[in-house]
Amino acid sequence: MRLTIRRRAGRRAALLAVGAMTAGLLLTAPQQATAGPPNLLSNPGFETAGPAGADMPSCWSKSGWGDNDFTFATVAEAHTGTKAMKVSLTRRVDGDRKALVTENSTCAPTVTPGKQYDLSAWYKSNTPDVSVTVFRRDTTAGWQYWTDLQNPPVSAAWARTEVRTPAVPPNTDKIAWGLSVYGVGTLTTDDYTLEEVGAAPPQPVCSGTAEECAKGKWEVIPAKNPVRSMHAVVLRNGKVLLIAGSGNDIAQFNAGTFTSAVYNPANGTFKTVPTPVDMFCAGHVQLADGRVLVMSGNKGYPSADGTIGYQGLKDSYVFDPATESYTKTNDMNGGHWYPSATVLGNGDVISFGGLKEDSTGNVTAEKFSAAQNKWLPMNEVNQTWSYWGLYPSMILMQDGRLFYSGSHTFGNGTPGTGASIYNYDANTITDVPGLRNKDQRDESASVLLPPAQDQRVLTIGGGNNETNPAANRITDIIDLKKPSPGYTAGPDLPQGLVDTGTGKRPQTGAEGKMYVSAVLLPDGKVLETGGGLHDRADPVFEASFFDPTTNTYQPGLATDPIPRTYHSASFLMPDGRVMSVGDNPGNGTYNHNVSIYTPPYLFKGARPQITSVIDTQWVYGDTQRITVNRPVAKAELIRPAAVTHSSDPNQRFVDLPMTVNGNNIDLNVTSNPNLAPPGWYMLFAVDANGIPSIATWVHLGGPSALAATQEQPSAHEHSFADKLGPAKQNPAKRDSVPVAPSVAGCDRHYGTANVCVPTRFPAEVKDTSKARCDWLASHQYPKRLKVNGSDPLRLDPDRDGYAC
Repeated sequence: MRLTIRRRAGRRAALLAVGAMTAGLLLTAPQQATAGPPNLLSNPGFETAGPAGADMPSCWSKSGWGDNDFTFATVAEAHTGTKAMKVSLTRRVDGDRKALVTENSTCAPTVTPGKQYDLSAWYKSNTPDVSVTVFRRDTTAGWQYWTDLQNPPVSAAWARTEVRTPAVPPNTDKIAWGLSVYGVGTLTTDDYTLEEVGAAPPQPVCSGTAEECAKGKWEVIPAKNPVRSMHAVVLRNGKVLLIAGSGNDIAQFNAGTFTSAVYNPANGTFKTVPTPVDMFCAGHVQLADGRVLVMSGNKGYPSADGTIGYQGLKDSYVFDPATESYTKTNDMNGGHWYPSATVLGNGDVISFGGLKEDSTGNVTAEKFSAAQNKWLPMNEVNQTWSYWGLYPSMILMQDGRLFYSGSHTFGNGTPGTGASIYNYDANTITDVPGLRNKDQRDESASVLLPPAQDQRVLTIGGGNNETNPAANRITDIIDLKKPSPGYTAGPDLPQGLVDTGTGKRPQTGAEGKMYVSAVLLPDGKVLETGGGLHDRADPVFEASFFDPTTNTYQPGLATDPIPRTYHSASFLMPDGRVMSVGDNPGNGTYNHNVSIYTPPYLFKGARPQITSVIDTQWVYGDTQRITVNRPVAKAELIRPAAVTHSSDPNQRFVDLPMTVNGNNIDLNVTSNPNLAPPGWYMLFAVDANGIPSIATWVHLGGPSALAATQEQPSAHEHSFADKLGPAKQNPAKRDSVPVAPSVAGCDRHYGTANVCVPTRFPAEVKDTSKARCDWLASHQYPKRLKVNGSDPLRLDPDRDGYAC
């Protein structure tokens, strides 16, 4: 699965002319920010020789890595002047070679954080395996790889490549760059330029109240969610699939009543959809063609006496947005109640964890073949016989490995450090260090931070439904590009108001939240919202933005007026707003209100518009032209949400480096399907004030995405997680692992399956019958809960068979 892909040779065959209406827009649109002189590079055409004895021109260095045979030569076949640089690879196992601007204070140009720069060079090449590679100097950490921006096509004659950098990150004072060759072939380059983009953007004008412009705005829509949705999927047509199954309601299960609904944001209506099985606590993921694969679900609720817990289904279905109906696939090899679901770079889906049909923990991996449209037999899937838990957050890395972030649902983390990298091809699991409180990451959230090219993951909050402490406010960040990646402490989660049953009060001390929702926004920030202080109780009213460029939170945003704890979800809509649904506290109720959040960027004035997209069918390594009505600073693809239980491991924001020519912008599409797995994406254009366009839907794919076994070159930082510690020893082959029937956080000695008396009460609740009963009453539990067998929590002092 360590998949790398060759980009297509050449650009799209044609970039079509812009129509008359667009031409009219160009005449009236504000002036596009442009780069201009001076060229900030020294010796851009290799004309000045290096010091005596040097074998490279002044201010240029040989650079590269890996097992390959190569030559560097200063040659006379120049674009202008008398000299050019030729780099050849004649044998390659891995790695690249490049002439790079020398990384020192004399040669590397000074840059300004927040600014953008246009890079260009003239080149000739006979290989498609070329990339524009940029390094930056962090004022604290020193020189480091920044990004690959573009894959110039093969060209026998001199051609010019040009691309605009993202905004320079904070604490960066210098950059260096060059064209990398990472496949067998020859590249000749000349006449490099690096120019600062000028024309400061106009200041935003607040179009709402001062509070809306600073904090955003929530509103509860008139229509109610008709189903007790546990799962939310944004479909390729902009509608939202909401899956309930039995909705955590045993009466609905016993009646065989399983439901889903489709929400249409265009008119604010819901349509209920026949649902064939109990998809309550299933897994789901978007397939490359836009259908939704839904796997497993609930075969049975726990028994009243606690001897058996939830039971997983083998069943699997696909939901088609065109027909709004489910179609059965073949079965999985076993049940997986609460499975992971991660789409791979070739379009396959891999799944781990969950509970089997007998309520034991499932230790087998399952793989859905995109080419065969079916789940593969167990003997065709690599197996480590490891139990990853429930909804383990498995995030696809840029080289095809999987990062288990430590976020999961229910109980403790995995043995060891609680976070690890899984190499499917080698079938090895290697722990990574640094995740704090790894056994209190129940219902935490993990996201691959924008942009996906940076390979950084943030985990947020969490708790533990078994010990039931107050949820924490810990955040941890890991940079998977480092040779030996490990989590480092992030900033504490901002605090808000918590309702513990006696009204809202400010959070204090280390109080945080579990059931967090984390949503990637088109301006590159992460909205965190919702959550509760304890298992299925005590909602927290707080929301903030996390900024990946500064690793800081912006606290004090407007808060969702509706509690959003267990079985809630928040997700990005194509118009740039965020929708929130659900809340299923321990007393068995469900909140059917739907909230919509309008972020502050939509109160900053008119939005930019994508007025033309030449082609909505995109191929890896392509160049795609769009037209905008005014200047934009960046463009990106955001994968539509498929979220449940704080978990959406496929959520990602993929940067599209730009080549800007007035209002025509050429977008450079990644050549690596592991960064952007095949499927439908929302394309946003965002101006310098962070205001996004309405999304245009584009499909990313192509034959290269299906080349699962074709090992081809790919440009990436050579130290990318390649110095991990020793791999764990995989367990021997086994059928399952035992899991306590109370895995879902309920003490089955009381009430019914969907009325969840906690196995341990919060620490502030005294260990007495009265204090516990008072807590249950304040949280709206039924006044009389049947005692099933013994009374371990001493809730039935008069022994009449009912608690409290």
